[in-house]
Amino acid sequence: MPEPSSQQSRGAVAGTGMGGAMDLAAGEAATLERVPGGPAGGGPRSLWSDAWRDLRRNPVFLLSALVILFLVFISVWPSAITSGNPLDCDLAKAQDGSAPGHPFGFDGQGCDVYTRTVYGARTSVTVGVCATLGVALLGSVLGGLAGFFGGAWDAVLSRITDVFFAIPVVLGGLVLLSVVTSNSVWPVVGFMVLLGWPQISRIARGSVITARQNDYVQAARALGASPARLLLRHIAPNAVAPVIVVATIALGTYISLEATLSYLGVGLKPPSISWGIDISAASPYIRNAPHALLWPSGALAITVLAFIMLGDAVRDALDPKLR
Repeated sequence: MPEPSSQQSRGAVAGTGMGGAMDLAAGEAATLERVPGGPAGGGPRSLWSDAWRDLRRNPVFLLSALVILFLVFISVWPSAITSGNPLDCDLAKAQDGSAPGHPFGFDGQGCDVYTRTVYGARTSVTVGVCATLGVALLGSVLGGLAGFFGGAWDAVLSRITDVFFAIPVVLGGLVLLSVVTSNSVWPVVGFMVLLGWPQISRIARGSVITARQNDYVQAARALGASPARLLLRHIAPNAVAPVIVVATIALGTYISLEATLSYLGVGLKPPSISWGIDISAASPYIRNAPHALLWPSGALAITVLAFIMLGDAVRDALDPKLR
């Protein structure tokens, strides 16, 4: 008797009903595991590859990313789009409108608004990025350890977090930064990290508590994995997504907070270049020279909006429930 072909054998296996829908042919199972568009058919997709694929197709992400890349570019090389000096002012031109080579006009001190707006991006991006990195690092470490170990460490950290949450941010800035005489950005960054880490800490704590209950963590613990390996290799990579989302959205908030504190006179101080300083200086002349207030305010609004839109796009891509 001739031996049955491989196709007949697979059909016989499927026809037995053993295992129901799980009795797929080997070729069909391999097809289901392939990723369209991947290399040579691809392999199984991860959360990050799915998120990147969604982000590349999201026009909101592309638009906000282009704006942010432009801001980073002019922050590093402001001389690429302006040849003026932001501290070079001429009182004879105070409150004048636009002129050749000065498209945004002049402020109340005769300084070129265009040049100061361009150089102001450096301060805002530096403060936002440094504050976000500091907040994300400190909050993730403290919250992750509290969520992983629990017990007394978790209880103490939760009470400390509640204390910091009770401090109004603007009022705390007025009190703490009013005694600082430095004109650098680091006191402002330190203040934001001091009052900003509790939010990230709570997010990281809840994410770690959820991740440590998964089966793969329990299996690694049963196999003898050390606490450090469990936290760094198995829990942290799967708990970091919510932290990234919150930190991305918070970056725009920190830029706005720096401008607010500088406007109130307790953040950066002249001769530093900041959108908040320029907005504060232009406020008394809003009727005679509204352009001096319009351009730095518009740049601040566009920057904050770009980071918020970027954070929303990242949140939609990393949250499977929103797909």
